[in-house]
Amino acid sequence: MGIKYSSKINKIRTFALSLIFVGFIVMYIGIFFRTSPFVMTLFMILGLLFIIASTVVYFWIGTLSTRAVKVVCPSCGKVTKMLGRVDLCMFCNEPLTLDPELEGKEFDEKYNQKKRKS
Repeated sequence: MGIKYSSKINKIRTFALSLIFVGFIVMYIGIFFRTSPFVMTLFMILGLLFIIASTVVYFWIGTLSTRAVKVVCPSCGKVTKMLGRVDLCMFCNEPLTLDPELEGKEFDEKYNQKKRKS
């Protein structure tokens, strides 16, 4: 099996959603320390920080998403947003590129990394 890819916007949104769940789990762990108010408060604040971090990530990807290039997927025909030189369709995972040099090449996320000058 090959590597499972997904669109960059969806990856970041999934990460933000996971931060919310981690925050709730950390807060829930804090309930087990009811006998120690300091430790319980520490877990509650830590969980809140995860949820605040999630809000920041959602805000960031929202602003990034408004600046993303909109393209029509040749496979499914839906309008999708593209970040970087290569990305996948958000609906059908079709590899997309706006770079003529990369057309027809195997999809690889490494094409989005900046080239380092030696």
